[in-house]
Amino acid sequence: MSGDDSAASPSGRSGRGPERPVDRRTAGSRWGRLLGDGLLQGGVHGSPVIRLFVRWVRRPLLPVMRLWRRNIQLKIVVTTLLMSLGVVLLLGFVVIGQVRNGLLDAKVKASQSQATGGFAVAKQKADEAASVTRDDGTTADGEASTSVIQWMSDLVESLSSGGQGAFDVVTLPAGHDSGGGRGPRASGQVIATASVPEDLRERINTNPTAAQSYTRIIYDSGADSQPGLVIGKQVNDPNGDPYQLYYLFPLTQEEKSLSLVKGTLTTAGLFVVVLLGAIAWLVVRQVVTPVRMAAGIAERLSAGRLQERMKVTGEDDIARLGEAFNKMAQNLQLKINQLEDLSRMQRRFVSDVSHELRTPLTTVRMAADVIHEAREDFDPVTARSAELLADQLDRFESLLADLLEISRFDAGAAALEAEPIDLREVVRRVVTGAEPLAERKGTRIKVVGDQQPVVAETDARRVERILRNLVVNAVEHGEGKDVVVRLAAAGGAVAVAVRDYGVGLKPGEATRVFSRFWRADPARARTTGGTGLGLSIALEDARLHGGWLQAWGEPGGGSQFRLTLPRTADEPLRGSPIPLEPRDSRRNRGSDDTGPPRGGGDGEKRATVPVQQSGPDGAARAAGNPFAPRPAAAAPTADPTALPGNGARVVARPAPQARRQDEGATPADDGGPARRPDDGGTAGRPDGARDGAPGAVGGGEPERVSGDGSGAEGLGGRRVAQGAYRDGEASRGR
Repeated sequence: MSGDDSAASPSGRSGRGPERPVDRRTAGSRWGRLLGDGLLQGGVHGSPVIRLFVRWVRRPLLPVMRLWRRNIQLKIVVTTLLMSLGVVLLLGFVVIGQVRNGLLDAKVKASQSQATGGFAVAKQKADEAASVTRDDGTTADGEASTSVIQWMSDLVESLSSGGQGAFDVVTLPAGHDSGGGRGPRASGQVIATASVPEDLRERINTNPTAAQSYTRIIYDSGADSQPGLVIGKQVNDPNGDPYQLYYLFPLTQEEKSLSLVKGTLTTAGLFVVVLLGAIAWLVVRQVVTPVRMAAGIAERLSAGRLQERMKVTGEDDIARLGEAFNKMAQNLQLKINQLEDLSRMQRRFVSDVSHELRTPLTTVRMAADVIHEAREDFDPVTARSAELLADQLDRFESLLADLLEISRFDAGAAALEAEPIDLREVVRRVVTGAEPLAERKGTRIKVVGDQQPVVAETDARRVERILRNLVVNAVEHGEGKDVVVRLAAAGGAVAVAVRDYGVGLKPGEATRVFSRFWRADPARARTTGGTGLGLSIALEDARLHGGWLQAWGEPGGGSQFRLTLPRTADEPLRGSPIPLEPRDSRRNRGSDDTGPPRGGGDGEKRATVPVQQSGPDGAARAAGNPFAPRPAAAAPTADPTALPGNGARVVARPAPQARRQDEGATPADDGGPARRPDDGGTAGRPDGARDGAPGAVGGGEPERVSGDGSGAEGLGGRRVAQGAYRDGEASRGR
């Protein structure tokens, strides 16, 4: 989880940037966010009803989606099953269609043959009956002839008797004429008018030839209707009147055969799909198992168990993969061991050299102190050389202290002495120590959020060293603009952010800035006597606390360094109460760089808490104390850092500097090209500490601060004029 947005800011608002106006592109992408990363991933957008519905749908799907993403064997097996099911369904439809067409074709041919014979028999019987009937209605032997109605009933019974239930015979009058009382006749219990389609009757009326159609055979006995084939033709009775003769063939047997084929194909298809799934599972298992084994061994290798190897059997592709993996692991183990030995030798060398140089450095320091104290008796050139000698010895001593500290981190010998402290006190000491450098640079240091206690279990010495590096770097590279130190606490974390408005950082430099001896512009010389190890040591100090030290910057827009520490030692961090990207960045201000960022520049009107120069409090502030008691009433301004509840405080410039600022003579020219800082060393004492009179920092004999920031006595009993900010690094890539 990102530390930028997880915790609330001190003023109660979220750690995100300010709301931006919704344009056409933003409004058009809402549905994309809802269907993309909003539905099954992170946040859910929309009304409360939509969010409730999405959560209700998403809850049971999350375990399934998680299993689907993590199990390649499941993906392959499910894909194989789905593809097999599709193939089986396609083949089943094709086979069933072919069987159905074959059964119907055979039935139609047999039915047409049967119906054609029946039509011929009906015509023959009508001709025979017409030939033996006289005009008076009697036969040739003098007997009375049967009526046409009786003849037709006999015909239906005669024709249906040969079918033995395989078909039924129906006669209907032609058209809508009953034919002299001749109504429909049907064999069995078939309802004649309901079983013969009306459209078929119309076709036969218009075209006397034979015609056929599929229908449902309806019975009057209450039996279920059956699918059937009806074939009909218009023929004449003995009197020469037309009537319609139909043969109805039930398709019950064909339907049973088709159902049997469907059942057989369904059973066989399911069996084939399951069998293919099992086969796919076994086959994929043979491939996935070595891959899983390789993944597990890779995880154990990354955990430091370099002796792990894959089991290789056979000579196939998987075996070659195992052999290549084992060879790679062996080479990695060899290289890692070599690098560990080399690193161990380097750490031992640095530690030994640092310790061994202490003895000659002590002697040189004692001699240099004697020469430095007697420099007033020398000619100007020799006196200046004595001062330069003392300066370089100070820097050399600082470098040795930093190297020793780095060697302790590399060897894992650094120990944390954590105790509950109020970070406000640490910030006060750091800001007070950075005042001389800020005065020379024309920079004001504002402290925000120091009204409420910010307590955490930390090592005060290490935290002060971190903040000293950040503040001095911000002052050194802020180009005379304001530096804002912000404190906040929320949940289980506390944070201190140092914001400057100087040259900033280029893309990619936010991570490289913590590298040892790294500078953005190697051509630039260090101006404060640093060693290039300050931010590296600060990063290790933050990690020793279980915290974060992160950087953000934009070219020409300044930078911000954020230190996040847990309130309680050994408590894991879940977020930071201060966003890494400040709210006044170009992106948060709407991506329009129409003016200089808040914090200063030539001609910029600053909205800050005014510095009172009258009264005891005003005198304290004019003397450079940013933590003097605030005046009873402060003029309201538009600067968020100066609003009530934010604890904004301003480090006052000295009177000459303030007058020069009012007259428009700023220390840094914002109109000129941006200068990339390059000093990778720690911020030493001000340049005038030895160029002018002794004790140039604050007057009197200057005080030495040891390499670890503890203020210990220097070598030879003399205290070096480096100020309280001697450990401040200028190596953050600038």
